[in-house]
Amino acid sequence: MAISSTSASQGISSGLFAQIQQQQARRNADQADQQARALQSQAQTAQAAANRAQENARSLKVQANQAQGDASSARQNLSSLKSLDETQNQLSGLRDQIRAVLNPDATASASSKVSATSVAVASTATMAPVINSSGQATGTLVNVTA
Repeated sequence: MAISSTSASQGISSGLFAQIQQQQARRNADQADQQARALQSQAQTAQAAANRAQENARSLKVQANQAQGDASSARQNLSSLKSLDETQNQLSGLRDQIRAVLNPDATASASSKVSATSVAVASTATMAPVINSSGQATGTLVNVTA
């Protein structure tokens, strides 16, 4: 009877040991599954943040291109305004010259001053070139006064 009781107790202990091993394996599997889900959640969060950052970068690139276009237009407008200002000054001098020629008696004393100044302005002032949309200087003023 001692032999059968020893074998029965070994059978029970090996059955309990197998159960404990199964429970431990189940706990390990559950922990690994929980850790995998947590890592997947972190990966999805990181991917969403990366997608938002990429979209933000695209938006900033579009805004930078628009700002560059605006700056180019502003430079072109500035050049045009300078050219217009110089042209207006030249036309004013030409008007004074024409007035002096048409009314020599009315502006006899002032005409010598205006005429000398107008001729100097007309002959020395050069018209600023106009900048086209490609950024190239175009146009030349031809002096037609003799």
